[in-house]
Parts: sequence; C-alpha cells; structure tokens
Amino acid sequence: MDDFEKAIFFSFNPTVDANLKAQATAFVQQAKQSPTIIQACVEKLRYSQYAEVQFWCLQALEEIVKQRYSSLASQQRHLIRSSLLAAVCFYDRDASSAPAAPPFIRNKLAQVVVLLLCIEYPSQWPGAFVELISFLSKGPMVVDMFCRILIALDEEVISLEFQRSPAELALATRIKDAMRQQCIGQIAAAWYNLVAVYRSARPDLAALVLETMQRYVSWIDIGLVANESFIPLMLEILVSPQENRGLRGAAADCLLAVVSKRMDSSAKLALLRQLRLGPVCARLTSAEDGEFGSKLSALLTGFAAEILECGKERDTGDMLDEILPSVFYFMQHGDEDISSTTFLFLSNFVKSATGKQATHLRHILELIRYRMRYSADMKDALDVFDREGEEEEERMDEYRKELLVLFRSVYRVAPEVTTSFVKGVLVSILGSSGTPFEEVEAGFTLLYCLGEGVPESSLKADSGDLPEMLGAILTMTVPRTSHRAVAIVFLETVIRYVKFVQHHEAYVPAVLGAFLDGRGIHHPNPNVSSKAGYLFSRLVRTLRLQLLPYVDSILQSLQDTLCISAKKSSPEEKFYTFEAVGFLIGAEDLPRDKQEKYLSAVLLPLYQLVESTLASKVSYADGNQAATVALLQQIVLAINHFSKGFGEQLLVNSRPELGNTFKQSVDVVLRILLAYPRVDALRSKVISFLHRMVDILGSSVFPILPTAIRQLLLQSESKDLVEFIQLLNQLINKFKSAMNTIIQEIFPSVVDRVFFLLPKGSIPENVVSNTEEMRELQELQKAFFNFLHAVTSNDLSSVLRFQTGGRLNEIILLLLDSSCGHKDILVRKICVQVLSRLALDWCGTSTVVEQVPGFHRFVIDRFAADCCIRSILQASFNLNDANTVSLLNEIASAQKTLYERCGEDFLIQMATKVLPAVRCPPNMAEEYCLHIQRSDPKVLKTFYRNFAEKLRFQYN
Repeated sequence: MDDFEKAIFFSFNPTVDANLKAQATAFVQQAKQSPTIIQACVEKLRYSQYAEVQFWCLQALEEIVKQRYSSLASQQRHLIRSSLLAAVCFYDRDASSAPAAPPFIRNKLAQVVVLLLCIEYPSQWPGAFVELISFLSKGPMVVDMFCRILIALDEEVISLEFQRSPAELALATRIKDAMRQQCIGQIAAAWYNLVAVYRSARPDLAALVLETMQRYVSWIDIGLVANESFIPLMLEILVSPQENRGLRGAAADCLLAVVSKRMDSSAKLALLRQLRLGPVCARLTSAEDGEFGSKLSALLTGFAAEILECGKERDTGDMLDEILPSVFYFMQHGDEDISSTTFLFLSNFVKSATGKQATHLRHILELIRYRMRYSADMKDALDVFDREGEEEEERMDEYRKELLVLFRSVYRVAPEVTTSFVKGVLVSILGSSGTPFEEVEAGFTLLYCLGEGVPESSLKADSGDLPEMLGAILTMTVPRTSHRAVAIVFLETVIRYVKFVQHHEAYVPAVLGAFLDGRGIHHPNPNVSSKAGYLFSRLVRTLRLQLLPYVDSILQSLQDTLCISAKKSSPEEKFYTFEAVGFLIGAEDLPRDKQEKYLSAVLLPLYQLVESTLASKVSYADGNQAATVALLQQIVLAINHFSKGFGEQLLVNSRPELGNTFKQSVDVVLRILLAYPRVDALRSKVISFLHRMVDILGSSVFPILPTAIRQLLLQSESKDLVEFIQLLNQLINKFKSAMNTIIQEIFPSVVDRVFFLLPKGSIPENVVSNTEEMRELQELQKAFFNFLHAVTSNDLSSVLRFQTGGRLNEIILLLLDSSCGHKDILVRKICVQVLSRLALDWCGTSTVVEQVPGFHRFVIDRFAADCCIRSILQASFNLNDANTVSLLNEIASAQKTLYERCGEDFLIQMATKVLPAVRCPPNMAEEYCLHIQRSDPKVLKTFYRNFAEKLRFQYN
C-alpha cells in the first residue's frame, strides 16, 4: 500500500486520529487538482486491491465527468471512456479466478458509466449500447454490470417515479428516442438470450436480467417482449416449481409490467388473450407464499384489473370467469400481505358487477368473513387484553379497513344480497352454543358494519331480513359473550341499531337486559363493564322516553355500580353510568316525586361520603393522602357526569327544589377544594364541575361564586390560572353585567397573579425556548387576553379603570404590543378588539367626558399609528392568509371607531404625521380620510385592504 492509498484509507476511516484524518483528507483533495489525476485514478481502479481506493477513484472520475468533462482534451476523454469499459469487463480477467468487486463498487461504476452516457450518447458515442452488448459473451460478471448500468440509467435518468426537472425530462426523452431507433431491439434480444442461458446455471443473474427488463417495458415497443419467444419463456419459468423462486418472482413482475402497459383497449385485449394467464393461474393455486406468493397475487390481480378495464368497452366476461377463482384463492390466503393485494381489484370488480358477474358477490362476502376472523390462538390474549392482545387488535383493525371498504362496496351494489348473507351468518352463530369466539366476533362485526348504510325506513319495518336479524340477537342467546371481544362488538352493534328498538318498544326489556346483566355493565371483564357504561349512556340519550317506565329496575340493577369506594378506583368510562342515570332522572316527563326520590338516592350517598372522608382527613405526610384525593376526585367526577342529564330550565324554573339539591353539591365540592387547595388534578376537576353548575343552575350559583373564585385564585400556577380564567370567561359571557361586583372584587388579584407569572417583556417563541413551561405561559397570556375581551365586550370595562400601582398602564401597553406584533394572528385580533372597545368606552367627545385621562391621546398617537398603520407594513403581515385578512378587517373597523370617538383629531394626526412618516402619497392619505369619514364598514374593509397593499408597495 503506497502513501496515496494510505491517505485514502485514513480519509475514509472514522476511527483515525482527527488530525491525521484531516491531513489525509487535505492530501487526497489536493490530489484531485493534479494534472495527472485521471491517469492515477484509472491505474488505481485497475490495479489496487482495496475497495476503498477503487471507490475513491470512481468518485473522483465522477466529479471530473460532472464538472469539467467538456473541457478535457480528447485523449483524456477517450482514456476515461475506455478505462470505464475495461472496468465493466473486469479487464478481461478470468472470472473463475478473479473475485467479483463488491456490490457498492459495481453500483458506483454503473453510475459513472450512466453519467458518461448522459453526456456522449448518442451524438458522440452512438454505439454505446451495442458496444456493451458485445461484451456479454465475456461471462456472468459482465452480464451483471450490463444490468446494473441499465438499472442505473432507469433510476438516474428515465424513471418517472422520481420528480424530474424540464431539463432532466428532455435528457430522458433524448436517450429513449435514440435507444428506440438504434439498439432497444438488440437489448431486448440480449435479455431473452441471457435469461435462456442463465436460468439454470445462474438463476439469480437471470432474475436480475428480468428485473432490468421490467423497468423498460413501459416505454419500449411491446412486441419486443410480448412475442412468441419471450412470453412462453416467462410463463414456463413462472409455472415451473423446479425453478428458483426469485426467478419466478422476477418473471411475475415482468408479466405484470407487460399487462399493465398503456395501450388502446383493442390492442390490450388482444394482448391479454394472447397471454392466456387464466389457465396458467389455475395451475398455480397451490399454497404459494412468501415474496413469490405476493408477486404472483399482484400479477393475477393486475391481469384481472386490465380485463375489467377492457370490459368497459368489450365483453370480457369469459376471461374474468377464468381468472376469478385464482384471485379468490389468493384473497383467502393465510398471508395477509398476499391477500391484501386482491382488495383494490375486487372493490373495482364489485362496483361494475352486473348480470352473471353479480353471482360472485356472495362468494366475495364469504371470503371477507373468512379473512376478517381472528386466529383461534389469540383467544386468551384478546380476552385478557394484555400487550399481545392489544397489538393483535390494532393489527387486525388496520387489516380490516380495506376488507370493510370492500364489504361496503358489495352492500352498495347489492344490499339485499349482503343483508341476506349476514343474516345467514348470524343464524349459524345463534344456532350453536359452541360457535368459536372468532366466528361470533366476525359475524357481529359484519352486522355492525352493515348498519352504516341502513336507511331508517328499514329499521321501522316489522318484517324482512334486517328486523328478523335484530330481533334474534336481542332475544336469543348470543354465544361467547363472556369473551371480551365478542361482548364489546355485541353491545356496540346494539347501539348501532338503537333506532330499531325506538320503533319496536317491545325489545326495550331485552336491550336493558343486555346492558345491565353479565353481558354488559356487570360483565366480569373490567374492560367490558366500563365500555358498557359508556355505551349505556348513549343508549339512554336515544331511548330516554322509552326507558322511563323502567327507572326503578334500572337504578336497582345499577346500585352497586353507583357506589363509589376508596378500596378501588374506577376507570373514567365507568362514570358514564352516572351520566346515563342522570339523563333518565333529569327527564321532565318523570313525575316530580319520583324525580326527587331518585335524585336524593344518587346524590346524598355521595355527599355523605365526602363528609365522612373529610372528617377523617389525613395529613399531607400521610401515605393515604393519594388514596383520599383519588376517592374525592371520583366523587366530583360522578356528580359532574350525573349533572349532564339536567338543564337550567328544569332546575331553576320548573322544579327549583331539585336545583336546591344540586346547590348542595356545590357546597360539598367547595369543601373538598378548601380541604385540598393545592392538589392540581383535584382543582382541575372542581373547575370542570363549576362549569357544569353554571350551565345548569344559572344565576342561582351567584351566592357561592365569591368563595369559589377566591379559593381557586390562591397559589395558582400558570396552568391552573388558565383553567380558572376560562371559568371566569364562562361566567362573564353568561351573566354579563350581573358579574360586575364579583369581577370588580377579583380583577386586581387576577391581574396581579398574571403579571407575576408572565415574564417581563414578550414571551420567547423560538424553538429553543419552546419548553413546556413556556407553552404554559403562552397559553396563560392568550387566556388573559380572552379574559380582557370578555370583560370589555360585556360592559365591564369600568373595572380596568380602578387599577392601581400602574397596572392599567401595563395592561394597555401589553395589549398594544401584542396587537402590533404577536406571533399568533388571532391573538392580535383579540387585542385590537379590546383596545377598540376601550376607545369606545373611555374616549371623550364634545358631549362625553373622557373616562380615563390621556387615553384619547394614547389611542391616536400610539394605537392608530403603531397598530393600524405600522404593523400592517411588516414583512410577516401576509395578506394572502385568511386569518391576516380577518385581522386587517378588525383594524379597519377599529379606525372607524377611533374616528367616531376622537373626530378630527384622529384624521389630522393620520394625515399630517402618521401616513407621511411611512411614505404614503398625499392623494392616498386624502382618499383614506374620506373613506374613514364616509364609507360604511363593508366598503371601508374593501378599501382598506387595497390601501394596505398599495401602502406596503410604497413603503417597501
């Protein structure tokens, strides 16, 4: 190894000392500038024993060809070309004794040859491909290089699978046209001969030849490969079990490329009939699997798809009948990758199935049912729903997506056939208690899916396949409902068809039994019981009136479920049972006395549990603290979910005595907050609870609001404060000026807490600073702006005027800065709306006294200038963005407000100072003032957008 080779080694080696590596890299880079570099590279490429050196030489030659080939002397260009061709032939070494170069060397060599072809073919090197063909007799290594060169040409130049520039497309066209005229026929003949010669001795090489050919079929004359020589050869390889599987797969790919080639339908149909793949395929349905099975299935479905396409203009029914059994065979194949290759064709087939073809639909439905079954081996994992079961369910859900798309397609084409088929499946399931779980689960999944397209008229009917099916599953014993997967799909199916029960009330007791006994809420599997609670709440929402006669039995059945205990925590889905009961008890059709009785039966035990829990409250140091808090959270959640069934009309107007019971729950929950003020999860649930109480109790919650608000405001961090402010916004938007006293009292504390938590200046918004803490502060700032918007838009802006210690000035400046430059356009819009409203409320006129001294001058000098004019000149102000246009409209409206409140002072300031400062021409400024004075809001917004565009052009 000489110094040059050592330097190349060191430059490639990541473990070499950094200084030595740098020196080696500098040395080889300098060598590239040597006038003798070409000679050095071709010699090292030929004689060096080291692949790293050969690779570096090829890289260097590649750079020379790319960057300065045209400026080289003719002798140097000839040297490069001849040396590369010699390398392609492995310098005529004996293949039996010379080791083959590593694949990465051969690939790089092919890429450099293709680069040379792009420059010289056909004008300077017209015989390039003929020359390459002449080398093929030199043996397998040269054949391998010939294929790699053609593959590299396809990948680097011709293939449209990669995005190409216009220049690259022109280059590809030039090369293809020249090849068509000069050599593609010889290349195709060479492909045939090479496959015939090497199929037995070197099947891997024959497969590489076919892979190469497959890439070229789309643009060469189809007769070069679809002829009496090549097609029989490929079919023979395809069907022979003695052939190498890789070679058979390559033959399948080539045949698929042939049948997929674009041509007019008559020529395509003639080609398909010539191929006669139907009878051939019938010989191949013998447990073909693995990669070859996928390729074969793709060929069959591709062939069938082309027949189907030709069938739009000509009768191809006989050919479809010939090929469909093979397609069906692969659809039911145990390998999901193989079976899924048939789905697209079958979907298209189903959409066009008429006459005799429609007879295949029932067979397709049977295949769908067969393929969507779980493996019996997964029974226990899916029942326990451990990690293995969870992964299996996710995998099957993904696989079933296309199957169910196909099922829906069949239903749309033949709803009666589909419904009859599903009925037959269910009759078989219900007829035997020993039906395996996977059969039951698949059958009910089909019934569930069928319900997506069923019209309501079918659910009202008293007879027919669908009513009979639904009546059967509700009244007969469904096998395997002890299994988690079966139980869940059974209950989901009942919910899917709940409208049927609504129209056939005789089935209500059966439906209740399904949800309330061991098949549903009392199922031994907790996954089923919690899911059943959620589904039961959906059932109640739809069948609310039909279920009222059964409230007593429902509550009795759910007595244990409605009991909350410290001994075990409940999944959140479990609380939907409380929601369901709430919707039943909250129905106004329920007699008053029963409503009071049921309400007390549900809520009073929860209140008593809170009392007893708080009475035995443990200290923060006690290990039972977490269990106590978890129990209290469950109670708050239960009351919250339960309350969703009640409305303000019932609790405040119709039956206020019920409202008093709920007011008691507010007192109870606030006691929890007083006892545990610093538990974040508990605070969050209390705030959510208060949102609900505001919705259902209305103004009757007023007396307890100050206590709740003061407690929630204590020691709140940014995330807590956001939730608290959202509650305030709900209160303000609902009760408006009635909140004046409360807001007047707490506003200073809210503002102080916000400014204490927010950093001085703007919140960093770059990626580096985008931590969870920063995101929380950004959310807090947005929530604060929304709070100010709620205050000012509900006639409460007077509370801002009484801020002390410079707080008002801080608020106004924060609003101004954010209206001009906040990253979030929607936040800027909110700030503009707040400042505009404050201008309306506070600025004096000739008849109105200014409410805040100096504010009149501030909005003219700062808000009008900085926000309304300067901010719209920013480069980031994108007038093609819908949100930005909405902000611009808000700014236009704000200026109309400023003129109405500040009069000529505003226009004089804009015309004489603000607009001239941003290089606005006098005629534009005059037009601006006229529109502000005279135009209605809609016309002003249109004008202001055009004005902004012109002003941005003038300014920039």
